[in-house]
This record gives sequence, structure tokens and C-alpha cells, in this order.
Amino acid sequence: MRRFVTSESVTEGHPDKICDQTSDAVLDELLRQDPNSRVACETFVSTGLVIVGGEITTNGYVDLPNIVRNLLRKIGYCHEFGFCPETCAIINGIGRQSPDIAQGVDVGGAGDQGMMIGYACNETPELMPLPIALAHRLTYKLAEMRKNKTLSYLGPDGKSQVTIEYENDKPKRVDSVILATQHTEEILDENKNRITKQARDELIEKVIKPITGDWIDDRTRYFVNETGKFIIGGPQSDTGMTGRKIIVDTYGGIVPHGGGAFSGKDPTKVDRSAAYMARYLAKNIVASGMAERCRIDFSYVIGVAEPTSLEINTFGTGKVEDEKLSQEIKKIFDLTPKGIINKLNLLRPIYLKTASYGHFGREDSDFTWEQTDSVDLIKKAF
Repeated sequence: MRRFVTSESVTEGHPDKICDQTSDAVLDELLRQDPNSRVACETFVSTGLVIVGGEITTNGYVDLPNIVRNLLRKIGYCHEFGFCPETCAIINGIGRQSPDIAQGVDVGGAGDQGMMIGYACNETPELMPLPIALAHRLTYKLAEMRKNKTLSYLGPDGKSQVTIEYENDKPKRVDSVILATQHTEEILDENKNRITKQARDELIEKVIKPITGDWIDDRTRYFVNETGKFIIGGPQSDTGMTGRKIIVDTYGGIVPHGGGAFSGKDPTKVDRSAAYMARYLAKNIVASGMAERCRIDFSYVIGVAEPTSLEINTFGTGKVEDEKLSQEIKKIFDLTPKGIINKLNLLRPIYLKTASYGHFGREDSDFTWEQTDSVDLIKKAF
């Protein structure tokens, strides 16, 4: 059976990602000062404007204008790219968390209701689906080439998209690659309405091919800045909001998404912590050899510690029945918010770097949900 699967990624300069990073930068600063901070922080950006709002209860303090301006500089925005860190307006709309919520969370209950999904498969060394893994590597490569001045004409905003042809549920080849990157006027053709063929070829050779490697062939299609040019980008061209890239943040559409975003939320919010735990468990199950693919679904209710449901699906690749696997996982691991926070050591200022290039499949010691330190425990259980 043949099928095609597509996933996308965006750079750190994409308007939505500016917002995710801002919300997580606020979270990190508060966790640095007060690990028990309760944070639900949302950001909105538009032309020359940043609005930060939400509900926060903390003993810490955030110099919001300083955090926002430093972040924008780090991302790479300046007057040339239509969003100036020095002169943009910053509005603070943060209030306090409702005590009605706190009374259920303070005693160990979940910070919200909802569904959380984790996934792992053996398509890549990091046990992620190949389409989203390649898409993230492409946008990261764009940022790398911009920051080290290899391609000095690149701007902070950009996107990638990869379509993989599968055969019998195994990735076979890259069918198409899309790259859209903000740039300066220096690579426009003489008519000033398209980038030059030289620039297009350079992006294919220096960005796309080093990432896609042997997965491409002579039938692979490349789409580079297909509108012609991409000079006006970032918040100057499009509004951004926290939580609008939840599929980019997770598995690229390979599996369903529970619906909750991650950025700007402290770990008592199971939208974030339980999704991280679901990834951790799915990855350890696949890494243990118990399955080639694994999806884990949690659900929680606000104020209650234990999950209301846990379901495991190994898509027929499991060495034991899915129901048996679910029963054993519930016995082995503490799946309460407190248990998850302790297991993954989540009360730390580690979240800003999760807010671009995906929350999963990353090689970073702070991404504790990516560790495979429970493989032996799972093997022993069976």
C-alpha cells in the first residue's frame, strides 16, 4: 500500500513562534525565581505591537519589556526586517489565576481537563516520524545559515514542508520539499518580483539537500519561495498568537492531537506535562523493542490527580496485547501531575528552547521526556 504523508515546520522568527517563545520566556523567568509559580501566559503580535496576557500567581517578578526586547533581538529581528525590538509597543495584560482553580491544583489535582497524546516510531534515530523530523531540520538549517552568515540574505521568518512517500507503512522517499524564507532585496531578479535562479539553486543545494540526503531522488520536487519573493515577513506581514502551531510542536499530523497547546503553561497544566509523559512512555516502549509504533492517549479532569483514561495503540506492531501493555504501564508509572513533574523534573526554567523546532525528538539533556531510561523497567515487566 502506498500513501503520502506531509508535515511542516516554521522558524523561530515566524509570528506564532515569536509568541510561543515569549510565553515560555516569561514562564522560565518565573520558574527561575519561584518554582511553584502558576503560569498561563499568552502572547499576541502584530505590526509593531506585542501584547502579553494571561493568569499568573507567583512570588517572582518579570521585567516584561526587557524580556520581550531581548528575545526579539536574539531571534534576529531589527528595523530591516520590519519589527524593531527597540521601538515596538509592549502591552502587559497579565492578571492573577483564579483561586477556584488553585484549590483543586494545590492538593495535587490536574490543572485542567483534556486529552493528551504521545507517539513514537522507529523511522528515525530519535524515534520520530520522518516527515516532521526532516521539516524541523530544514527550518533549523535555515536559521543556522542565517546566523553564521553563510546565506547573509536570509531573514528570521520562514517555513518548510516535507511530503514523504510511504510503502507498506515504511518511508520510501521524499516526494516534495517546500521552503519559504524571508530575505533581503539583494537576491531579487532584475524585475524585482522574484528571487534569482541562483538564489533558488543555492537554497536547494545548501539547505535542502544536506538535510534530505539519500531520501531524495530524481523525481523529488522542490518548491522554493513560490510566490516569487518574501521580503515583508514576521509580524509586519502576519499576526501571531501563542498555541497556533500545535501540530508543528508535536508529530506533524501523523497522529491526532489532544487540542491543548504547550507554551506559556507551567507543568501543573497537564496539556503540557502529560503530553510530555505520553511521549516519554511511547518512546521507551518503542526503544525497548515492545513495538515499532506506539501511541498513548491520556485524559484528565481538573482537580483530580489520576488520569480518567489511558489507552495504548501499537498499530499491530506490539509484542503483547495493547490492553496488557496499558495495564502494566499504569502499574509501573505514577501518572498523577505530581508524579509526572517529579519523574521528568519539570519545575525548571527549560521551556524557552522547546518553543521552536519541536518539543519532541530533540537531543538536549533538559528534554527529560526524550530519555530512554525506563527501557529495562519495561522489558522486566514483560
